[in-house]
Amino acid sequence: MSIATKTGDAGSTALMYNRRVPKNHPRIEACGTIDELNAAIGVARANATNDYVREQLLPIQTDLIALMGELATLHEDMPRYTKDGFVRATPELVEKLDAAVQFVESQNVSFKGWATPGATAGAAALDLARSICRRAERRVYELQEQRHVDNPSILIYLNRLSDVLWLLARWTETKQNS
Repeated sequence: MSIATKTGDAGSTALMYNRRVPKNHPRIEACGTIDELNAAIGVARANATNDYVREQLLPIQTDLIALMGELATLHEDMPRYTKDGFVRATPELVEKLDAAVQFVESQNVSFKGWATPGATAGAAALDLARSICRRAERRVYELQEQRHVDNPSILIYLNRLSDVLWLLARWTETKQNS
């Protein structure tokens, strides 16, 4: 089977369970932004010079794939999604990020005020991922406002993830400049 299915040539795209929506649907905007975030985190992981940073990013990328799957599933298909064994965002995913925040904050990360991205390639990649994460957060909030998404853990996860990415960027700068 070819990746070029041509089913989207007329401006629609597939959600889970053969549901179709226009390519500019807010659900697709949210999924697409999380996909961009995942790619940006991949760049950050490839540029990471610190093992801890690198080890944190791959599981986050896996979590983001799960978030995209959940966002690509309509309310009426959610029981099937869960029955099929797909993972939903949970408070436990957020707790993993909280643990990362606590660890990095315990490492004498230095920062004052606003950060100016670009001190190192690795930190700049993390800052780019953070800014995309904030956009993903806005897109998911829009879905919640429109009652397309009812799982608050998705928005909480993205909010906490942006904190983690910011802290990892500052830690990367601190480590490389010490």
